[in-house]
Amino acid sequence: MFKEERNYNKFAWEDLGNIAVGRPNLGQFVPVLAYRLFQFTMRDVLITEYGVKTTNDLMYKSGLIAGKQFCKNLLNTTLEFNEFIAHLQKTLKEQNICILRIEKADLENFKITMTVAEDLDCSGLPVSEETVCNYDEGFIAGILKEYTKKDFHVKEVDCWASGDRVCRFEAKLSTNT
Repeated sequence: MFKEERNYNKFAWEDLGNIAVGRPNLGQFVPVLAYRLFQFTMRDVLITEYGVKTTNDLMYKSGLIAGKQFCKNLLNTTLEFNEFIAHLQKTLKEQNICILRIEKADLENFKITMTVAEDLDCSGLPVSEETVCNYDEGFIAGILKEYTKKDFHVKEVDCWASGDRVCRFEAKLSTNT
């Protein structure tokens, strides 16, 4: 019997297992439908059980862990910023996660505005007047933290689900840093 209760995060990249061994016929990629089925049913249950604010916080925190691990294991953090962003863009596209574009980058003040298109979370969703990419906010914050070693706050300001055709995020240095 496993005891899962704890007051710390223990996730590590190795917890994803050996996909090549475990899925020799189906491989590592799944349809967006399967990803969204998991995400939106989980989100629905969490909102019902804990409310919207707590759910959004939990999704952000999960994304933060994932972003740090993604960066640590798939990205070269020794690159200069522009090279790092190009590498990040290429990796996100190769992994079929999204198409990332940087709109503005004020590196002196650590403020970045970016868009993601064709993302896993919401591209193609019906308009609901909500922003739903809290996991992505955390994911981006985690990547930036792992790369810069500084805490960032990332907020989605435009979302496909609220009527836009891309998701736009603003990242800035956290005031808690």
